[in-house]
Formats: sequence, structure tokens, C-alpha cells
Amino acid sequence: MGDAQTGSGNDATRPLREDIRFLGGVLGDTIRDHEGPEVFDLVEKVRVEAFRVRREEVRRSAVAEMLTGVDTAVALPLIRAFSYFVLLANLAEDIQRDRRRAVHEAAGEPPQDSSLAATYRKLDAAGVRGERVAELLADALVSPVITAHPTETRRRTVFDTQTRITDLMRQRLRAAAAEQPALDREIRRQVLTLWRTALIRLSRLRIQDEIAVGLRYYELTLLDVIPAINADVRAALWARWPEQRLLPKPILRTGSWIGGDRDGNPYVTAEVVRTAAAHAAGVAFGRYLRDLVQLEKTLALSARLVPVTPAVRTLSDAGYPDPDIHADEPYRRALYGIRARLTVTAREALRTVGAGDTDAAATLPDSVAASDSPLRDFTGRGSVVSGIRPYASPQELLDDLDAVDASLRASGDGLLADDRLGTLRHTVETFGFHLQGLDMRQNSETHEEVVAELLAWAGVHQDYASLPEADRVDLLTRELRTRRPLLGPHARLSELAAKELGIIRAAAEVVGALGPEAVPNYIISMCTSVSDLLEAALLLKEGGLLDPGAAGGAPFCPTGIVPLFETIEDLAAGAATLAAALRVPEYRELLVARGMRQEVMLGYSDSNKDGGYLAANWALYRAELDLVELAREQGIRLRLFHGRGGTVGRGGGRSYDAILAQPAGAVRGALRLTEQGEVIAAKYAEPGSAYRNLESLIAGTLESTLLDVEGLGPDAESAYALMDDLAARARAAYARLVHDTPGFVDYFRQSTPVAEVGDLNIGSRPSSRKPTKSVGDLRAIPWVMSWSQARVMLPGWYGTGTALEEWVGGDPERLTRLADLYRRWPFFRTVLSNLAQVMAKSDLAIAARYAELVEDSELRERIFGMIEREHARTVAMHAAITGNDHLLADNPSLSESIHNRFPYLEPLNQMQVELLRRWRGGDDSELVKRGILLTMNGLATALRNSG
Repeated sequence: MGDAQTGSGNDATRPLREDIRFLGGVLGDTIRDHEGPEVFDLVEKVRVEAFRVRREEVRRSAVAEMLTGVDTAVALPLIRAFSYFVLLANLAEDIQRDRRRAVHEAAGEPPQDSSLAATYRKLDAAGVRGERVAELLADALVSPVITAHPTETRRRTVFDTQTRITDLMRQRLRAAAAEQPALDREIRRQVLTLWRTALIRLSRLRIQDEIAVGLRYYELTLLDVIPAINADVRAALWARWPEQRLLPKPILRTGSWIGGDRDGNPYVTAEVVRTAAAHAAGVAFGRYLRDLVQLEKTLALSARLVPVTPAVRTLSDAGYPDPDIHADEPYRRALYGIRARLTVTAREALRTVGAGDTDAAATLPDSVAASDSPLRDFTGRGSVVSGIRPYASPQELLDDLDAVDASLRASGDGLLADDRLGTLRHTVETFGFHLQGLDMRQNSETHEEVVAELLAWAGVHQDYASLPEADRVDLLTRELRTRRPLLGPHARLSELAAKELGIIRAAAEVVGALGPEAVPNYIISMCTSVSDLLEAALLLKEGGLLDPGAAGGAPFCPTGIVPLFETIEDLAAGAATLAAALRVPEYRELLVARGMRQEVMLGYSDSNKDGGYLAANWALYRAELDLVELAREQGIRLRLFHGRGGTVGRGGGRSYDAILAQPAGAVRGALRLTEQGEVIAAKYAEPGSAYRNLESLIAGTLESTLLDVEGLGPDAESAYALMDDLAARARAAYARLVHDTPGFVDYFRQSTPVAEVGDLNIGSRPSSRKPTKSVGDLRAIPWVMSWSQARVMLPGWYGTGTALEEWVGGDPERLTRLADLYRRWPFFRTVLSNLAQVMAKSDLAIAARYAELVEDSELRERIFGMIEREHARTVAMHAAITGNDHLLADNPSLSESIHNRFPYLEPLNQMQVELLRRWRGGDDSELVKRGILLTMNGLATALRNSG
């Protein structure tokens, strides 16, 4: 495998090209040594031809002709070769980004946008008043939520080996000449390990596997990085507005859907909820206990040399049971006592959440429950700790740690307090006993079915589903006024109803054991009415999470009820739906009890699949405008939760830009957004990238909250009206293809590997909500991933070109108007920038090869012709509005990435088409199936955000 250079490089990119050349050479040597010269020679010939295709020296069919008829047994190592090369190229690009950042910082250049340093400069220049900052940052929260929508196709073993190679390459950059041979040999060893490791799984991921995968990022980065960022942000804001004492709670706190999201996932059960919560809590307790062990060793300060406060003396006296052990080391004794009490807390909490497991450590992940875990000191079988009271809350633990901190500072030892102890205090403050908030989610249709069954069983109403909306609301509000349960202990329910109530009761147990932040939200998918909200409330009541209160008393529910507006129509009606709910006293009282805090989730995936890229983005923006206005009128503290996927077609793109593209007032210090699929590893697998991505979320949130970033001023309404027009045109163009063209579904299913995506074993959920062939029932991930594999990328752009071209209509003044909005309006600029990124990854010459899989030639030519024409229109209109001579003129790093990696996609795409043709032609051998899945894996790795 050779050099990726084609003569267009320069000094800035030379190190990247050298890294790619080195890693490609190591991979090539490995292939030659272990697969033989025949395979190596084929790989080299295909590689050379792919680069000739890119340089337009040969026809696009050249690679396809080389691969037509190739033996499947030979095709498999060829596919693996190109898959691993793009993986290694990704690695080299990540290192190059770090290298460029270091050069930038060393040169003393101003901090770059999306960094907190740049944000602080902007805030200082704006001179925002402290009172205004305090008002806007009350209840500040930035929460990335890891979801159970995996498109991460890499196995963990591959991921871990890639991480080791990355570390070795970084060491290689700093190593002396004498150290290079040993490092190179170790890199060769790891590449060999990679080559000998299977790329794809033999079995589908279980939810338990997804839980473990999600939690691994805490040990890798998040437990260290998040508390550090929280401490830094608080210190920076206090320094600027000391009188306000801002951010009493950490601004950055994480969430998860893995194990709580059961919308369309039949494998989520009450036991899965307990497992998810117990394993997360186990990670938190394990970290705290390990840190306390280290603190005991570190703070062995002698009472003969250091005075201590009465509070620490009290903790010391309650520490070691033997008063003679470490008698003159009060801090060590105090910390031992804190650790003993925390261990009892962990034991009891994990036993409760773990459904009565007598060995609390058995509920922990392997990394925490290992034989040398501090938790084993107190929770192992046969261990007895008597007379120790568990902590009732994380705040009680913090109070003890704060007492140790105060004592150290009183004796002038603040330097010691700022080290391990300070880190532990920030960590506990951030993660509590629960580590991450586990959101619950279910579809409104399921709620309706279960509520109808419960009401019928209780004799309240025998046919709830037949009631009109007003009667449903009346019935539900009557039930929400009383503490009387609908069910007795011997109620016999259907499997669905029993399962749903069991899940909610398990969530109530988790809240009781780990605190209210353990299950912070209950999300209602496809929420369209007030009764959808009240049905969820009734189920929370029946499951023990919602207490209506005594007569005349206030209700209480630690878990917020969150409507999810997803389709274009539901987004448009979202504010009206919420306004109607607020007119229901029982619902409004719930909000009052929660400090008038209301979270609303906005769905990017279904709205896009429903109406196309531009219409979906504008529907989301319009929905936010309406919700912000409603919140202002009703005195609500609104928090928006953005259901963004990794791809542009599902709301992806740079998070910082996306936050700044929100309407004025939509953020107000609070933001939640989903993190999905391979994007999670790209952002959070390594400390440096985790810090940069997390700080960009906070930077965007602070700027959008405290500064005027919309940039429209008095021109806002006319800009909104213009976008209304564009969105309507784009939706119509999208609908003409996707919803109105006869045979489109057949074209989609034949020209993409959508049927085969379900075999990729990348997640626990089925690829469709229902067993139908409707696009509407297909989940957004396979919809987007299939178009990505075929290099059409249709969900990220289709319809936009027609809308722009029709609206401009050849009028230069209208084109100037759009160009002006592109310069001034972050929303419009971000929409076009993201569109350009996804179109740059499209390749209609490759897509034409996939179109050849469509059996009906008339259908093929008609639909592919529509796609080709819309693609050309969109590229042309992007250039006309932005003034850029190519799609990635404003994104040179992505342009360089495509330049380096995409020739290696050519063989993967061509081989996928060849194998799909064999598979669908009747060759159902295991090798052909495996080859298809390998190409899908390689392409997903190369595209980096595929689903």
C-alpha cells in the first residue's frame, strides 16, 4: 500500500502524507507476508487504478472491470485491506489535527472559534452585565446524551487496537532516533493484530453490550475531562462576575438512552433498566473509591505537624474502628471512614437497583468489580460492615469531602486540597451516585394502548381508545387528581402492559436508590396531543414516580415529562400542543412543582425523512421560534433537547455551528443533544478530542445565550418569510421523488443495500418499526446509512437545489438577497455548509453503478435522472450563493481528508455492487454475505458519519 500523495500537497500536509505512507507501507507488508503475493499484487493494482480514476487518467469503470468476477475468497482480503487503510488514514488525520493545533498555539495566534478561550474574549468585549448573566445561566445545563442508535460498525477489539496504534504514532513523533526502531516494530505488531482481528461481529449486539460500550467512554475520557471542564468554566465565569457566584451546579452533565429507550426496541425490559443504572452507578462508585484509596495514601499528614478542624477530627474519630491505627494521621483516618461509608452506600444502592443481588459487586462492570477493586473490601461475600450509615445523597458525601478541604485550607495547605481531593470533589459534584441521567422513552401509541388496558381493568372506562380528545383529557385529569392506583396487587395484564409498568417501576427503584437525577426525563415519541402527555403522566403515577399529592397538596414527580415532536406537522403544531397542555391545571401544577421547567425534544431524523433536508431544518427552527414565544408568554423555563444524528441528514454537522444557528432565546443556558453511532468514538475516545468537543458545546451555549448571534436584527421577519417559501418548495420537490414517484420504494430497496443493513449487527433494535416496506416505517438510521453506502447521500440535500433555483428565478437581486443571508445569518450559513459537506462525500458516478442493480430499466433511468438533475442544481445554487468555487472551499480540512481517503472508497463501493449483484442473483454463500458486510463496514469507517 503506497503513498496517498498526488502532487497537490504542501508543507502543512507533508507530515500527514508521510504518516499515511508509513502506515500504508506497514499494512502492505503485513498483507504480503500473511496473504501472499497474489493478494498483495491485486490490492496494489486496484489501488493504483483507483488513484488513476481520481486523476481522471482512466474511465470510472476501470476499477469495476478489474473486480468483476474476482473470486470471493480473494475479494475478502482485498476488502479488508482497503477497509483497514481508511481506518489507518483516519488515525493519521486525527494526529494531523493535533499537530496543526499545536502549531497554531505555538505561533501565539488568537484562539479559534468553538474554543472557550475565544468565547471568553467575545464575552469580555461584549461587556454583558452580571445580573443578566445570572438570569440567563440559572439552571445552566449542557448535556450530551449517548443514545442507543449505534452506527459504530467497529468491534471493540478493533477500536482498542486502533487506539494503541494512535498512541504509538504520537510517541513516534516525539521519539529520539534511537527509539524509532522499537516503536516501528511495535506499530507493525499492532497492525498485524489488526489484520488478524475480524472486522465484523458474528452476532447482533445485545442491549447489555451497548450499555458496556456506552460506559467505556467514561473510563477512557469522560470521568477525567468533564469535571475538569466544569471547574475551569466555573472559575472563568466567577473571575468575570464574582458577585454572582454563577453555576452552583456543574454546567456539563451527561445523559444516556441506552437501556431506557424502548421505542421500537422490544429488548428493553425492567431488568435492562436496572442493569443500565447499576452498571453506570458502579462506574461512579468504583472511581470514587479508587480515588479515596489514593487520597488515604497521599494525605498521611501528621497531627504533630498539622492542625485540623473539629469537623475533620470528628470524621477521624469515626474512621478506623481501632483508635490506635494511624492515631496521629487524622486525614487518613477521616478518609478511611468516608470510604467505608461510601462503600456501604454503594453496596445498598447496587443491591436495590440490582434486584436484590446479594453480592453487590456482581452488578458492576468487570473493570470495577475486579478482585482488586476497593469495593471488594466491603462488599464481597462474607464481608460485614456494621454500624456504618450510608450516605443519603451525594451532597452528604460532598459535605464530608468539603470538610477535609476546608481543614487543609485553614492550615495553609490549599495546594494539597487542589490536587486529588479537588478532583474528587468536582467528580462527585458532576456525576453523583448515578453517573449519567438515564432517559426513558416510549411511543405515544404504546402509551395509549397500555392506558386503555389499565382503565378497562380498573373499571374506569371500557373503551378509552374510542374517546374523543376532550373526553380523554377529562378522564385522565380525574385520575391524576387522586393517589388511588388503578391496579391492585393481583391484576392480570397483557404482556405489553405488564412489561411497560415493570419498566416504570424499575425506574422508580433506580430513583429511590440513586437520586432523582438518575432518571431525569420521560420522553414521548410521536407526541401529538395533550392526552399523549397526560397518558405518560398517568403511567408514571401508576409506576410510582408521580405522586399527585394529598388533597390540596402539590404534586411531585422527579422525572420530567418531555414531548418529542418529530414530523414536519408535529413540529409545526408543537407549541400549540404544549400551550393546550398548560391550560390543564393538573399538568401546569406538575410544572409549577418543577419550577416551571419544561423540556421539549425536537426530532431531526423523522422530520428529514418526512419532508427532506431544507424543509426539516426550517421546521425545526420555526418550532423553536414558536416554543420560545410560548415560554416567554407563560413564564416557562424552556429547555430544548435536540435529537441529532451523526449525519447531516439526521441533524449532524459541527455542534458549535449548530448551536449558534438556533433562534434567539432558544438556548438560554440550557441545551441537551444526542450523540450517536460512530460519532461518539470520534468525539470521546481520546482525552484531547473529548475536551475539544465538550468545550465547543459549552462555548456555543454561552455565546448563543449571552450574545446576539442571529445577526438578522429588524430583517428577521422577512428572512423567516423567505425561508417559509424555500422550505415549501424544497418539501414539494422532495415529495415528488420520495412520496409521489411510482416505484420509488422499489428503486431505493434495489439500488442501496438497505435490506442488507439489517444484517450488519450494529445495534439491538430492528431496522424497521413495523414489518412493512414503507419508507415511513423504516428507521432513520438504515434510511440514511443506505443512501450513504450508495454514495447518493440523498437525505442531506435533495430538494434544496430546486427550492433555491425556483425562488431566485434568474433574478440577480434575489440571488444577492440569499448571498447576504448566507453572510449574516448563522442558520442559513450552517444549512448550506452542512449540505456542502454531505454533497462532497457523494459520488454520482459510483451511485450510477448501484442504480444498475435496479431491474426495471425505465424506473432506473427515470429516478436516477431526477437525482442527477437535482444534484447538479444544488451544486450550482450553492456556488452561486456562497461564491465558492467548490463545495469545501470553507472547509479545507475536510477537503484534504477527502483527497487522501476517497480513492480507497472506490474499490469498496465497486466490490459492494459486485457482491450485491451475486447475492441477489442467488449466490447466498456465507462468503458473499460476509463480503457485503465487510464493504459496509469499510465504507462506514471511511465516511465517518454514515448513519
